[in-house]
Amino acid sequence: MKHLFKVEVNWTSQQNQEDSTRRFYSKSHKINIQGKPVLNVSAAKAFKGDPELYNPEDLLLSSLVSCHMMSYLYVCSQNGIEVLGYSDDAEATLEVSPDGSGRFTEVRLNPKVTISNHDKIDLAIELHTKANQLCFIANSCNFPILHSASCEVFTI
Repeated sequence: MKHLFKVEVNWTSQQNQEDSTRRFYSKSHKINIQGKPVLNVSAAKAFKGDPELYNPEDLLLSSLVSCHMMSYLYVCSQNGIEVLGYSDDAEATLEVSPDGSGRFTEVRLNPKVTISNHDKIDLAIELHTKANQLCFIANSCNFPILHSASCEVFTI
């Protein structure tokens, strides 16, 4: 089974006549996905982008966090675990080479899960491995995605 996803990018030069001798282009652009709000995107601040806008690095990490969470909720539902809360404070390491190329070398997910049953804490933590195996985005990456998961039980 295959699914097709489409994205359109739109960028226009924002240089004026006074800047025409410089070789600097604005990195800000718009990402359009049919039927969804426009994403205003730029480069990361470190790469002369607008720090108030999303950047591709933020979006890649966000995709990994989101996909892992949805895969995790799926495997928990398959294993009878009631998830009451889920949060993650994830980090990605990007290394830039002297020639200007770069790549992510590692992502660390730090999911914190709250469940309803104390007897299922160990299983809830183990299921992060299964969620990683199912995650479409993680399966598309060529760098390690590490997990440092914690789980607690909500008690009244």
